[in-house]
Amino acid sequence: MKKSLLFLMLLAVPFLTWAQTQVNASEIITKINRGEAVTYKDAVIVGVLDLTRLDNMLLEKKADNKNSTNEYISTVKVPLTFVNCTFKDDVLAYYNPDNEDIKILNRKNEVYNTNFDKAVRFENCVFEGYSAFKYSKFNDDVSFAGSNFRHEANFKYSKFSKSADYSNTKFDEEANFKYVAFPEATSFGNASFKREANFKYAKFSGDADFKAADFRGLANFKYTKVANNMNLQRAMFRGDEDFKYTKVNNRMVFSRTAN
Repeated sequence: MKKSLLFLMLLAVPFLTWAQTQVNASEIITKINRGEAVTYKDAVIVGVLDLTRLDNMLLEKKADNKNSTNEYISTVKVPLTFVNCTFKDDVLAYYNPDNEDIKILNRKNEVYNTNFDKAVRFENCVFEGYSAFKYSKFNDDVSFAGSNFRHEANFKYSKFSKSADYSNTKFDEEANFKYVAFPEATSFGNASFKREANFKYAKFSGDADFKAADFRGLANFKYTKVANNMNLQRAMFRGDEDFKYTKVNNRMVFSRTAN
């Protein structure tokens, strides 16, 4: 009897552990709106983490005609720290409702963006849903080191101020960094790109570190500008590559072997 009871208790331990670490996305939004620092480790986040409609949301730009767009900005004013967390649903710092409605007559001409005043850390995390940080401004250190994006990682037009760490990050779908402005301290060392690595028109104000990165799809560096050096030591290119009009240290690069 005692052995059976012990066996049942052991079976219950994994369930209890899972239940204790599950966090609703709404709980995180509530903390942000209260001005509380957000810190989670070994947690499973359920529900869409929508950062685009915080309590401090402001109308940044009002549409002046039927073809223009109302732009709303939310600002995360507290540090975000997620370590070894799994996001079961979408993580949104950008949202355009018109992308979901194919009917032109139903267009809202609205877009919602999110900026970050404090440090942002998503380290060794798994994004099982979609992630969108398009147009976001990061005013402090940023780290997605060791994380895994299962869908497109959309950072198009984002701006980083201090540091951007994507070392050891895995991108299962497109890694979209088109038009991104990177700070002097930026690393994609040992990153893995299974689909397109899109850095077209991106600007690196310092070095572009892609040491030992694995490019399995298109490595798109067309029109990319790197202020200092581009580190491609031990990087593997298994798909196509485009370095047309790429500039490194103010010199035109015609192939990755030229630097």
